[in-house]
Amino acid sequence: MLSKNKIKSFLELARLDKPIGTYLLLWPSMLGLLLAGISHEIGIKNFIIVVIGSVIVRSCGCVINDISDYKIDKLVSRTVGRPLATGALSIYEAWGFFIFLGLVSLIILFFTNPFTMKIAILFAFLIVLYPLTKRFFPAPQFFLGITFGSGSLIAYSLVSSDFTLSIILLYVGLIAWIISFDTYYALEDMEDDIKIGINSTAILWGNAAVKVSRVLHLCFYISLLLIAMLNSFSYFFFFIFAALLIIFIYQKILINDKKFLEAFKINNLVGILSVIGFAIEILILG
Repeated sequence: MLSKNKIKSFLELARLDKPIGTYLLLWPSMLGLLLAGISHEIGIKNFIIVVIGSVIVRSCGCVINDISDYKIDKLVSRTVGRPLATGALSIYEAWGFFIFLGLVSLIILFFTNPFTMKIAILFAFLIVLYPLTKRFFPAPQFFLGITFGSGSLIAYSLVSSDFTLSIILLYVGLIAWIISFDTYYALEDMEDDIKIGINSTAILWGNAAVKVSRVLHLCFYISLLLIAMLNSFSYFFFFIFAALLIIFIYQKILINDKKFLEAFKINNLVGILSVIGFAIEILILG
């Protein structure tokens, strides 16, 4: 029987106590599903699969990340309290938990279709590889964008196997957005990352990191605008778009004040508004 402290440690290992990362994986997936819903019936089952799948996949990513980084985490002030770094959980317990989450993921896949299974399994391998890219690849945020953004493709494939220009634009835009907000996150850790030899776009781009991230963020907005035009969205979506631009301006203020973590977190609101915009268009176009 697991003690309360042990259960708490497992929840912390999966970051279930810090859901911001789960939200930032869920919104791309929801956008993909809703985009498919413009011309197809979505079904409540697929909504449930996307929500549960996002929680499980993000948890898997956090666990494998901590398994890979537990020695490094002991040296970084922000991560020194993680369960593996403190010894609250052993490396064997973490691997066991990862296998358990992987089995749950496979069970969820059985409720999908063969096309979705193939895409999900492909990106699952990439998720496992991500922690290694921080050591050997100068811009691991690109890898993160490809994997996190894949939720849109997987969710879309639940409903349709016809990958249109709209879903491709969404995926590319999401990659740009994820690189952008994770660079802000990396700016918060840049000093520690340099000391311990961890790569990031914040380090790679140096003084240009903020400018490049803002351009990438705008690329995401442009992809949304193109999707809106391709699918004849209503004028209401442009009110959503105006709100997104306001957030973009506010984010600049946060960055100018060196509040990089807050600039990262506000992207949750970007995701929420984007999902609301797509959902309303389904109601209008449907």
